[in-house]
Amino acid sequence: MSEVHHGRGYVYSIQYHLVWCVKYRHHILHGDIDTYVKKLLNQIALDNDIQIIEMESDKDHIHLLIECKPQHYIPNIMKAFKGVSARLLLKAYPELKKRLSGGHLWNPSYFVATVSENTDEQIRHYIQHQKKKQLVANEVNGNVTT
Repeated sequence: MSEVHHGRGYVYSIQYHLVWCVKYRHHILHGDIDTYVKKLLNQIALDNDIQIIEMESDKDHIHLLIECKPQHYIPNIMKAFKGVSARLLLKAYPELKKRLSGGHLWNPSYFVATVSENTDEQIRHYIQHQKKKQLVANEVNGNVTT
């Protein structure tokens, strides 16, 4: 359940479920790249006074459950997460530019949904199990990977 916060003259509890994809759904979010992008997103959140409650990726997309202040504007949050992470990730891994058409890391669109205390636990579970659902699907289809 999300916390209730107090600002100067207001009380709030704001959570969003954010999802965005790698351009053309290329499967690049694994290993060191996956670890690094998560580190970048945590730093971007810290720099922008946003709390990441849950975060997971699955090869070609990222899920975040965040908590923020009423002053935060979703397009600016997305611009920070996607823009800064793309710039720093492509700088750290220049070979990605060759795999991505035009050198763009993220698809320009994104998904956002508000989260209430009624859906909080469901969304946390969904995000936490992103990679596990693919492993189960592979095992069912006989495509076991390590």
